[in-house]
Amino acid sequence: MIYVATVCLLTLLGVVYVKLYDVVKAHQPEALPRFYLIMTVIRMILVASLAGIYALLAEDRQEVIRFIAIYMVMYVAMMVVTLSMRH
Repeated sequence: MIYVATVCLLTLLGVVYVKLYDVVKAHQPEALPRFYLIMTVIRMILVASLAGIYALLAEDRQEVIRFIAIYMVMYVAMMVVTLSMRH
């Protein structure tokens, strides 16, 4: 169940990033570097927060390690996909 929530969160973050990128690019293209930096920080904070909350709530250490490893792989994949779509 947690993996489904993770995929949904990362998909939502990717979609929001792409839509906001389009808005910023259309209205204020000179702000794109700042937008990219802000969105990267927001995504990192959300991802780290969810991983930390799961690590605190989960009882099995091996499951936590497996979850965080898979979560980080999905996060990197999301970053690569969103960057390749827009740059």
